[in-house]
Amino acid sequence: MSTTVGVVVPAFRPDVEELRRYVTAIKETLDPETVVIELDAPKEGVKAQLSDLPAVVETVPYRRGKGAAITAGFEVLETDVLAFADADGSTPADSLASVVDRVSSGTADLAVGSRRHPDSEVASHQTLARRFLGDGFAWLAGSLLTVSLHDYQCGAKAISAGGWEQVRSHLYEPGFAWDVELAAIAGALDLRVAEVPISWEDRPGSTVSPVRDSVALFRALLSARHRAKQLSDDRLHTVIAAAREQPTALIERDR
Repeated sequence: MSTTVGVVVPAFRPDVEELRRYVTAIKETLDPETVVIELDAPKEGVKAQLSDLPAVVETVPYRRGKGAAITAGFEVLETDVLAFADADGSTPADSLASVVDRVSSGTADLAVGSRRHPDSEVASHQTLARRFLGDGFAWLAGSLLTVSLHDYQCGAKAISAGGWEQVRSHLYEPGFAWDVELAAIAGALDLRVAEVPISWEDRPGSTVSPVRDSVALFRALLSARHRAKQLSDDRLHTVIAAAREQPTALIERDR
């Protein structure tokens, strides 16, 4: 029996033509059973412009955040492998296929695409400031988490259905920090995490603020580390958690 694949593409005010080209390339390259486009706060008429694509288009009238959008998409997939790719197409479809293959082959429970892996091919780089902040965050995350990666934030990841079932109730970050939380929780649950080098090209028009979102990422990293330690039965973090009001997991929030 062949392994089925589902792909979620989270998008907030995307370039419609670029999104159309990317979804078409994903369909042609990976031949996934399902593609779900999760649109946050779309402009009028955008959903109609995407209606002829080989994809399910889900919309909400507000901005949920990348993590909340991916989680919502993963929750409707019924495939063996669940993958996501950022809507800007910075990870080519063939590189996304390489990420998915690590899970489809059974050699990893979570596959993480990596722009910073020594074997990756970067066609055009981010600005110096973004690269500096990204490298610094990757170093810090690798120092604090049990999962050590060159790149936690790349917008291309895949997870097995069984792996998703284990991590889904432990994810809380609705925005860009969801990526690092996913890796942290997967490591705490002893899932097999593989880092996959990719081809990558920086796209202009990112909705990530280098300063504001870097501060948010740092806070989220500490929260993810705390929850990962708690899952690993760390006594100190279990005591801390017991004294705090617990947040609501993404899967329990309104869509």
